Amino acid sequence: MSAITSRYARAFADVVFEKHLDVEKMRRELHSMMDVAQGSAELRRIWENPAIPSDQKQRLLGALAARLEISRPVRNFIAVLIDHRRIGQLREITSEFEHEINQRLGFAEAQIVSARQISDSEKGEVEAQIERLTGKKVRAQYVTDPSLLGGAIVKVGSTIYDGSVRGQLQKIKEELASA
Repeated sequence: MSAITSRYARAFADVVFEKHLDVEKMRRELHSMMDVAQGSAELRRIWENPAIPSDQKQRLLGALAARLEISRPVRNFIAVLIDHRRIGQLREITSEFEHEINQRLGFAEAQIVSARQISDSEKGEVEAQIERLTGKKVRAQYVTDPSLLGGAIVKVGSTIYDGSVRGQLQKIKEELASA
């Protein structure tokens, strides 16, 4: 992430923690706003257009926030992004905010890519193993990729654990090529 997106994400995380706001509520509301902005090209054009007066953008934001029942802190944060012409980076800022919040709360972020859908009990087992490895609570995202053939790839931070059939076949191929 860029220094700019990190700066905005850290600033919002600071507000959330300093004001003792409900972290999960702030996260959900920020995602709601991001989903609406990403889903409407017209809304993005209005918010990103420097020719449209700021007060009109703010009125639109206010109406949208009221309709979605978005709290004042999230509404104000979005207003700052609009005023500073950073609303186009909302997805990146939201992602960086997630990362910042997880770090502050002591969570390890894990991405688990598997060949098939993983059951809830399997998810619990995988997350327990990651917790033992990292010594942190885990926030996991699950993705399905049939090209793995079987097994899974787990990414925690910059560390990748490849337990996929595709990965094992690749390792065998490399060993055979070097022999």
